[in-house]
Order: sequence, then structure tokens, then C-alpha cells
Amino acid sequence: MTDPDIAPIDTATPKRQHLTRLLKIWRSDGWPCKDALEIELLVSGWVRAVHVAGHEKLQLTEAGMAHLAASRQRNKRALSAHDRLAERVAGQLHDAGRVVWRELSLRAKVGGEAPQTQPQQALDLFSSAMGDDCHVPTQATSAAVPAEPTATFEPIVGGWRMARPDVFSVRNTSVEAYLHPVVHEIKVSRADLFSDLRHAAKRASYQWLCCECHYVFPAGMAQPEELPPELGVWVMHGDIDTGRLEQLRPARHTHCTLPFPVWLSLAKAAPWQPERDPTQTHLGQPEGPLPGSPNTGSPGGDASESASHSDDETP
Repeated sequence: MTDPDIAPIDTATPKRQHLTRLLKIWRSDGWPCKDALEIELLVSGWVRAVHVAGHEKLQLTEAGMAHLAASRQRNKRALSAHDRLAERVAGQLHDAGRVVWRELSLRAKVGGEAPQTQPQQALDLFSSAMGDDCHVPTQATSAAVPAEPTATFEPIVGGWRMARPDVFSVRNTSVEAYLHPVVHEIKVSRADLFSDLRHAAKRASYQWLCCECHYVFPAGMAQPEELPPELGVWVMHGDIDTGRLEQLRPARHTHCTLPFPVWLSLAKAAPWQPERDPTQTHLGQPEGPLPGSPNTGSPGGDASESASHSDDETP
């Protein structure tokens, strides 16, 4: 007999917490948590308890799988053009071997411009062959470059503001001089682009956080000469999901050392990861043998030895 004071569980429409737990069970080995949420999943028939090698585990039922698939389709339809383009840019940066964050909130200092220097060649951020393109002044050439003032955190006119770059990335290296932090701002409408460009303080906050600042938008929405010359310009040809990204103008490169508060924010935020990637992937090498393996024909042939020095010797 059912107690009339107890509300029945709706087995037709799982709530967000149910879908989140279903996804965790699907991604894990199915070890039970023995909490109230798990009881609701079992009663609703979205998971079932099984015994494997003497241990109790959970498995998704066909109904649970169907709810997960339907939720994924709803999420895809809910993504705006802006979010889809940002995910596309983040994916290409990730495939090029960079560590990527989406929608960070970073505290940046606005006011006072540091001297800017133009490198011989700008870095192609969407190419996996980044080591040969990155310009890092050597001991012999750095004397000719004007010394830049050390960044400080004293309040100044213009003060501080919160910068929220759409895509923020650094190179995957342990050498601070090779990090090359970069901001990519995503725009999908001309009105939004020029509204953003009218706020000089917003652009200055991005530039304070990175070596290069790029704007990415659909092809034909604006011309490179309409944007300030220090900004890089990338355009998307065709459909966002299947189209081609093209660089129309490189960004002006400036020296940037990430301050400790920025490091702390990055440490607290989880880097962006594409859903399509396997659990372990060699950065910048999505397919084929690893660099230094016998199949690549490189001298030495010891992949482990090559990997152990890659961060400290290759820019």
C-alpha cells in the first residue's frame, strides 16, 4: 500500500542531478555510492545492480542510456553559434599541444602601455609544429631589445578589471619563458565585435594577460583593417562545425610573464578537454607514432629519453 503523503518518483523525466550521476556511472567502473540519489536511479529503472567477480556494481539500463543520449542532443541544440565557434577554436588549440581554458575570470590591470616589439615571425597557434616557429630572444639578441618594466600590482589610474576571455591558452611546457599565453576572443555578429572594440580598457585587460590577442569571427563579417593593428584576425570559412579556420593577420607579439594571481586562478580552474579525445593522448600528435620512436626515423630512437628533455630544451 502506497503512503499518500509520499510523492512518487517521476521515472519519465530525470533531473539534472540524475543525469550527472548517470554520466559518472557510465564513465566509471560502476562502483556504488549507496546514497539517496542512487536509490532513485535504481527505483526508476535507469541503472541496475549487478555482481561481477563477487563485487556489487552498477550498470546503466537501456532506459538510462536513452536519457543520456537525449540529454546530449538537447545540449548540442542549446549551444549558440558563439559557443560552437569557441569550442572549435579551443579544440584546434588543444590539438596543437596547448593547455586551454574556457570562460575564465582573471583579474587584470588596466592603464599604462609597455613597449611593444614585433617578432620576425608570428606563432601559428593552430599548427602542431610550434617549436620551430616560436621566437624567443637569445642571449646575443636580447640586448638590442628595450628592457620592459616589471609588472607590479600597485593600484593605478584605470585600476583593475575582470577579464573574461572566451579562450585562454598556454603552451604545454615547464619553462616559463616558453609559455606564450594567448587570448582568443570569439565574435559571431558585427555589432558585438565593434561594441567590444570600442571598449579600450577591455582590450587592454586581455593584452595584459597574454603575448598575443586574436579575434575570431565568421568570414566576411569584418575586414582586418577595421580592427586595431595589434590584434590578430582569424576567420571561419563555411559551417562552424565543418568549416576551415584561416589567419588573415598575425597578432603583435609582446613579452608577457604571468603574475602569481593569474597562476593561482589557472590552478583552480580545470583545463578544457574535448569529449572526443581518449583518456590519454600525446599532445600535438593525435595520430601516428610518437616523436623519437623507431618508426619516425629520428636519430636516437629512444622515445622516453626524447620526451624527458622536450619541455626544457624545446621552445
